[in-house]
Amino acid sequence: ATFVWGFRTEDIKTSLETFIPSVAQTPGRMNVFDFKDFKIMVDFAHNPAGFHGVKEFLKAIDSPQKIGLIAGTGDRRDDDIREIGKIAAEMFDHVILRQENHLRGRTRENLLSLMEEGFLSAGLNKTYEIADSKMDVFQHAIRMAKPGAFIVALSDVVDNAIDVVHKFQEQERAGVII
Repeated sequence: ATFVWGFRTEDIKTSLETFIPSVAQTPGRMNVFDFKDFKIMVDFAHNPAGFHGVKEFLKAIDSPQKIGLIAGTGDRRDDDIREIGKIAAEMFDHVILRQENHLRGRTRENLLSLMEEGFLSAGLNKTYEIADSKMDVFQHAIRMAKPGAFIVALSDVVDNAIDVVHKFQEQERAGVII
């Protein structure tokens, strides 16, 4: 498509070779942040198709522990919200079900309940918890992370998640215990 629009082949090649999913180039798309003992990835996935994409990506990640922070999106069908809970059970060792402020006509409890139903329907021996509205889910996940853990935050409110991760990076650089 870029060739049809008149871009030179060399420019297309250079762009593809230098593209790295980063906060600067693609905020909320596979943004991986390195810490001393773990990694955090923030992604905009908020529907079953997005969750399946992340699931495929995680198959290539070698980590002793994969922790998922997931939130539902209120303007989706009940079955879609259940499905993201089920997919989360399939791709993570531990899941923290949470809900952000963008309820889009639903209640927090309704969204959490549907995700929990989906998680349990997977029938896997995985652990999960439901975050209360005051819990700092990132801090909680970091505290439970084993060395080498891969923490994934899937959300439709990525700016908040990215800001929190940057704050933790600053704390780590300053030598403050997270």
